[in-house]
Amino acid sequence: MKKMNYQNVKGTQDYLPNAELIRRDVRRTLEDVFIQYGCKPIETPILNYTELLASKYAGGAEILEEMYTLTDRGERDLALRYDLTIPFAKVMAMNPTLKLPFKRYEIGKVFRDGPIKAGRFREFTQCDVDIVGIDSQIAEAELMQMAIDAFERLKLDITIQYNN
Repeated sequence: MKKMNYQNVKGTQDYLPNAELIRRDVRRTLEDVFIQYGCKPIETPILNYTELLASKYAGGAEILEEMYTLTDRGERDLALRYDLTIPFAKVMAMNPTLKLPFKRYEIGKVFRDGPIKAGRFREFTQCDVDIVGIDSQIAEAELMQMAIDAFERLKLDITIQYNN
Protein backbone atom coordinates (compact mmCIF):
# COMPACT_ATOMS: atom_id res chain seq x y z
CA MET A 1 0.00 0.00 0.00
CA LYS A 2 1.40 3.35 -1.06
CA LYS A 3 1.75 6.05 1.58
CA MET A 4 -0.43 9.13 0.92
CA ASN A 5 1.51 12.31 0.19
CA TYR A 6 -0.35 15.03 2.10
CA GLN A 7 0.30 18.41 0.52
CA ASN A 8 -1.59 21.30 -0.98
CA VAL A 9 -1.81 21.80 -4.70
CA LYS A 10 0.86 24.32 -5.67
CA GLY A 11 -0.61 27.83 -5.51
CA THR A 12 -3.17 26.99 -2.81
CA GLN A 13 -2.98 27.16 0.95
CA ASP A 14 -4.75 26.24 4.15
CA TYR A 15 -5.69 28.94 6.63
CA LEU A 16 -5.24 27.70 10.17
CA PRO A 17 -7.24 29.32 13.01
CA ASN A 18 -4.96 32.30 13.73
CA ALA A 19 -4.81 33.36 10.08
CA GLU A 20 -8.46 32.53 9.39
CA LEU A 21 -9.63 34.60 12.35
CA ILE A 22 -7.79 37.61 10.91
CA ARG A 23 -9.26 36.97 7.44
CA ARG A 24 -12.78 36.79 8.85
CA ASP A 25 -12.27 39.96 10.88
CA VAL A 26 -11.11 41.79 7.74
CA ARG A 27 -14.10 40.45 5.81
CA ARG A 28 -16.56 41.56 8.53
CA THR A 29 -14.96 45.00 8.64
CA LEU A 30 -15.23 45.39 4.86
CA GLU A 31 -18.83 44.16 4.84
CA ASP A 32 -19.74 46.63 7.60
CA VAL A 33 -18.37 49.51 5.50
CA PHE A 34 -20.11 48.33 2.33
CA ILE A 35 -23.44 47.97 4.14
CA GLN A 36 -23.00 51.44 5.67
CA TYR A 37 -22.84 52.78 2.09
CA GLY A 38 -26.01 50.94 1.09
CA CYS A 39 -24.39 48.07 -0.78
CA LYS A 40 -26.24 44.74 -0.95
CA PRO A 41 -24.46 41.38 -0.81
CA ILE A 42 -24.67 38.94 -3.70
CA GLU A 43 -23.08 35.55 -4.33
CA THR A 44 -22.48 34.14 -7.78
CA PRO A 45 -21.55 30.59 -8.81
CA ILE A 46 -17.91 29.59 -8.95
CA LEU A 47 -18.72 27.37 -11.96
CA ASN A 48 -19.79 29.14 -15.18
CA TYR A 49 -20.10 28.47 -18.88
CA THR A 50 -16.72 28.96 -20.54
CA GLU A 51 -18.33 31.08 -23.26
CA LEU A 52 -19.60 33.55 -20.65
CA LEU A 53 -16.22 33.97 -18.94
CA ALA A 54 -14.41 34.28 -22.28
CA SER A 55 -16.83 36.93 -23.59
CA LYS A 56 -15.20 39.90 -21.82
CA TYR A 57 -11.90 39.40 -23.59
CA ALA A 58 -13.08 38.18 -27.02
CA GLY A 59 -10.44 35.45 -26.95
CA GLY A 60 -7.54 37.89 -26.89
CA ALA A 61 -6.41 38.32 -23.32
CA GLU A 62 -3.88 36.22 -21.48
CA ILE A 63 -6.44 35.64 -18.72
CA LEU A 64 -8.15 33.14 -21.01
CA GLU A 65 -5.01 31.01 -20.83
CA GLU A 66 -5.32 31.06 -17.05
CA MET A 67 -8.92 29.81 -16.88
CA TYR A 68 -9.55 26.43 -15.34
CA THR A 69 -11.80 24.70 -17.84
CA LEU A 70 -13.64 21.40 -17.73
CA THR A 71 -16.42 19.51 -19.43
CA ASP A 72 -19.30 18.06 -17.43
CA ARG A 73 -21.10 14.76 -18.08
CA GLY A 74 -23.45 16.57 -20.44
CA GLU A 75 -20.40 17.67 -22.45
CA ARG A 76 -20.97 21.35 -21.60
CA ASP A 77 -17.86 23.54 -21.60
CA LEU A 78 -17.48 25.01 -18.11
CA ALA A 79 -14.87 27.08 -16.29
CA LEU A 80 -14.09 28.27 -12.78
CA ARG A 81 -14.52 32.02 -12.42
CA TYR A 82 -11.28 34.00 -12.54
CA ASP A 83 -12.85 37.23 -11.24
CA LEU A 84 -16.18 38.50 -9.92
CA THR A 85 -16.92 41.07 -12.63
CA ILE A 86 -18.30 38.90 -15.44
CA PRO A 87 -20.55 36.90 -13.09
CA PHE A 88 -21.93 40.23 -11.83
CA ALA A 89 -22.59 41.39 -15.40
CA LYS A 90 -24.48 38.12 -15.92
CA VAL A 91 -26.58 38.82 -12.80
CA MET A 92 -27.49 42.26 -14.13
CA ALA A 93 -28.39 40.85 -17.57
CA MET A 94 -30.56 38.12 -16.02
CA ASN A 95 -32.34 40.49 -13.63
CA PRO A 96 -33.44 43.56 -15.59
CA THR A 97 -35.97 44.50 -12.91
CA LEU A 98 -33.31 45.22 -10.28
CA LYS A 99 -33.89 48.75 -9.01
CA LEU A 100 -31.20 51.16 -10.18
CA PRO A 101 -28.92 52.48 -8.97
CA PHE A 102 -27.84 49.08 -7.70
CA LYS A 103 -24.95 48.88 -5.25
CA ARG A 104 -23.50 45.43 -4.66
CA TYR A 105 -20.55 43.76 -3.07
CA GLU A 106 -19.25 40.23 -3.34
CA ILE A 107 -16.39 38.53 -1.57
CA GLY A 108 -15.57 35.11 -2.98
CA LYS A 109 -13.03 32.63 -4.24
CA VAL A 110 -11.62 32.97 -7.74
CA PHE A 111 -9.21 30.71 -9.61
CA ARG A 112 -6.38 31.32 -12.05
CA ASP A 113 -4.03 28.77 -13.57
CA GLY A 114 -1.18 31.20 -14.05
CA PRO A 115 2.52 30.95 -13.28
CA ILE A 116 3.09 30.21 -9.60
CA LYS A 117 5.59 32.47 -7.87
CA ALA A 118 5.91 34.18 -4.50
CA GLY A 119 2.72 36.02 -3.59
CA ARG A 120 0.69 34.62 -6.51
CA PHE A 121 -1.89 31.92 -5.92
CA ARG A 122 -4.16 29.76 -8.05
CA GLU A 123 -7.02 30.10 -5.58
CA PHE A 124 -7.62 33.38 -3.78
CA THR A 125 -10.35 35.56 -2.34
CA GLN A 126 -11.43 38.62 -4.28
CA CYS A 127 -13.55 41.53 -3.07
CA ASP A 128 -15.61 43.61 -5.52
CA VAL A 129 -17.89 46.58 -4.97
CA ASP A 130 -19.85 48.14 -7.83
CA ILE A 131 -22.47 50.79 -8.38
CA VAL A 132 -24.59 50.32 -11.50
CA GLY A 133 -27.07 52.76 -12.95
CA ILE A 134 -25.55 56.15 -12.14
CA ASP A 135 -24.33 58.27 -15.04
CA SER A 136 -22.16 60.45 -12.87
CA GLN A 137 -18.66 60.62 -11.41
CA ILE A 138 -20.34 60.76 -8.00
CA ALA A 139 -20.42 56.95 -8.00
CA GLU A 140 -16.64 56.81 -8.54
CA ALA A 141 -16.09 59.34 -5.76
CA GLU A 142 -18.30 57.28 -3.44
CA LEU A 143 -16.34 54.11 -4.21
CA MET A 144 -13.07 55.91 -3.45
CA GLN A 145 -14.44 57.24 -0.15
CA MET A 146 -15.69 53.74 0.67
CA ALA A 147 -12.18 52.38 0.11
CA ILE A 148 -10.67 55.09 2.29
CA ASP A 149 -13.14 54.32 5.08
CA ALA A 150 -12.51 50.57 4.82
CA PHE A 151 -8.73 50.93 4.99
CA GLU A 152 -8.98 53.39 7.88
CA ARG A 153 -11.06 50.87 9.83
CA LEU A 154 -8.43 48.23 9.08
CA LYS A 155 -5.77 50.70 10.29
CA LEU A 156 -3.93 50.56 6.96
CA ASP A 157 -2.32 53.67 5.50
CA ILE A 158 -3.13 54.06 1.80
CA THR A 159 -2.88 56.51 -1.06
CA ILE A 160 -5.55 56.53 -3.74
CA GLN A 161 -4.52 57.61 -7.22
CA TYR A 162 -7.07 58.27 -9.94
CA ASN A 163 -7.20 59.59 -13.47
CA ASN A 164 -9.87 60.70 -15.88
